[in-house]
Amino acid sequence: MQLHERFRTLRADTGFRLKDLALQCDLSVPYLSDLERGRTQPSLQTLKALARAYHLTVQQLLSGVDGYGAATTTDSLPTGLATLIADPVLGAGLTPDWIQTLSRIELRGKRPRDKEAWYEIWRHLRRVMV
Repeated sequence: MQLHERFRTLRADTGFRLKDLALQCDLSVPYLSDLERGRTQPSLQTLKALARAYHLTVQQLLSGVDGYGAATTTDSLPTGLATLIADPVLGAGLTPDWIQTLSRIELRGKRPRDKEAWYEIWRHLRRVMV
């Protein structure tokens, strides 16, 4: 699960409106909206404020979030990347580090959609980085 998905899920599960959460955390509604859309990353202070609002620790708040101590799950991977990983030929050399690197790639705000596009990006990155 991505961090912004965790924020959205927590808020939906607790029934908070953005306005209610903003008041409790002393944050703006647009900022919280940007967090839930993955447009910005929270500071430690923001994580602490959100954890307090949900009656959680920061560790509990980040529980299950990729890149925060949790393993990357296939469900959280961008479309096509999971298919590339599962391909016995094209995905054979993909290490966990490569998978984590590729999963963060966006091109002009968009992600590749199919395994062939992901494979081309990986191929080019290997040439440049090795």
